[in-house]
Amino acid sequence: MRAVPLVGGPVELRGALDVEITPAGVMPRRLPAWTKEQYQDPSVHGVTVMPSGVRLVFRTDARELELEVLTSTGQLDTDPRPRPTGMIDLLVNGTLAGRHQAPVGNVVRMAGPGAVQRLIPGEPGTVRFAGLQTGMKNIELWLPQQTPTELVALRADGDVLPPLPDGRRRWIHHGSSISHCIEADGPTDTWPVVAAALGGVEVINLSQAGNALLDPYVARTIRDMPADLISLKVGVNIVSLAAFRVRTFGPAVHGFLDTIREGHPVTPLLLTSPVSCPALEETPGPTAMGPGGKITALGDPSEVARGALTLAVVRAELERIVTIRQARDPHLHYLDGRELLGPDEADDLTDGLHPTATAYRRMGKHFAARAFTSGGPFH
Repeated sequence: MRAVPLVGGPVELRGALDVEITPAGVMPRRLPAWTKEQYQDPSVHGVTVMPSGVRLVFRTDARELELEVLTSTGQLDTDPRPRPTGMIDLLVNGTLAGRHQAPVGNVVRMAGPGAVQRLIPGEPGTVRFAGLQTGMKNIELWLPQQTPTELVALRADGDVLPPLPDGRRRWIHHGSSISHCIEADGPTDTWPVVAAALGGVEVINLSQAGNALLDPYVARTIRDMPADLISLKVGVNIVSLAAFRVRTFGPAVHGFLDTIREGHPVTPLLLTSPVSCPALEETPGPTAMGPGGKITALGDPSEVARGALTLAVVRAELERIVTIRQARDPHLHYLDGRELLGPDEADDLTDGLHPTATAYRRMGKHFAARAFTSGGPFH
């Protein structure tokens, strides 16, 4: 087995906009380094280093590959074992050819959510893919979407070459945890990856679990990236955190879109509203976990008349904003998120908010059918 450079060699790291050199190796990040000083909450850094959609891409004639990684996962003091680290997926010539559990490395212990964290240092572990087909082939190694993963080493028993130029269109997507897809079975089962495969495009997933809050540094990031297609899924974090009122929400959406349009004036841009979430449809946030581990809304429905946001209000506002902007921006489109997961599918929300792994795959098919087929905004 020969070591393959992770930086400055034939391997292309797609889906990551920055890499940090760590004592163990290389940590991919899904936002540029300059954004770090603008994070208001440490959770932003945490979800940015969760590599949803990040993959190593190269060509090789190797029959065997090894990827050594150091993961960092959490564990509540009341739990008998750490949270699942997720899967590392191997695609050969675009087809799933292997899937292995990422090894447990560092463990962050805490008494409960928001409590003081204690790091239990771990060691790197190796996943091995053997018995690959003979001859030169295109390889993608997808990292677990829910677990910060430092790349320590890549080894192959054959030649490793740079990937050929990718002629597919580049799709940039930004959304919440429902686009980050922590609950998916594996990194290639997140709904944006499923939709991208069906649409024949390459996806860059900038979704931030719990943090899709129209942050200006995200808009500037998208503005400055090459993109053939752009989509935004807006609303559920804003309602669940009671982050805006009607008065401030509309201008924030306009500002986010204006910034993106500075760099992409005619790129197809699809603004998607939230999927169904019964607790928040008519009741404002903030939210908390209620009985049985189901999300519950703590706001007062009477406050809607004074500007509080619910999912119903957000959908109406987003559709209104797209309608008025389309007069001068015909490449802007609106999609009601309930077309991806509607009220009749509420049983597929594990905690009343997040879809099941099966529902994520179905959402990907629904999005592809609405966005990439004839008459869709991305056709």
